[in-house]
Amino acid sequence: MNETPPDSLIPYDEIVQEALRAVVGRVLGQVEDAGGALPGNHHFYITFKTGAPGVSIPDNLRERFPDEMTIVLQNKFWDLSVSDTEFTVGLSFNQIPAKLEIPFAAITAFVDPAVDFGLQFQAVGGEEDHQPHDDAENDSPDSAAAEAIAQSEDGSNVVTVDFGKKK
Repeated sequence: MNETPPDSLIPYDEIVQEALRAVVGRVLGQVEDAGGALPGNHHFYITFKTGAPGVSIPDNLRERFPDEMTIVLQNKFWDLSVSDTEFTVGLSFNQIPAKLEIPFAAITAFVDPAVDFGLQFQAVGGEEDHQPHDDAENDSPDSAAAEAIAQSEDGSNVVTVDFGKKK
């Protein structure tokens, strides 16, 4: 009997990542619908890949953060606009206003420290990094469930999904 799991023809990892990114979009959409007002003590730390396709940030920020950047949506932000695929927001950096356009696919982490909630994502690359669906592979049955949902060391609710793609 063969103990190697069969290759999956369903891209579960991509589907789950897309669904979790939709959570970020829905939360930001609710803030947009409320006129940019955050409810209660909620505030967000959003980490994203600055070089990901579709990311638009000022050149000086891209130079300071050539790989990854974390922004905070708390007190001073404006013009939050959310679509199905991205959000735009105005923020100040050293008292210089900037408009940022961030596709949800570029986000690597979303945290709301007010309620110890966080999501971590695999960064989505450009087309050259994309693998066809029929190449997706499953983890071994022993580790898949354990790695699918993890709680961070400090007890906060951080959801991490890692399907261990073979490279």
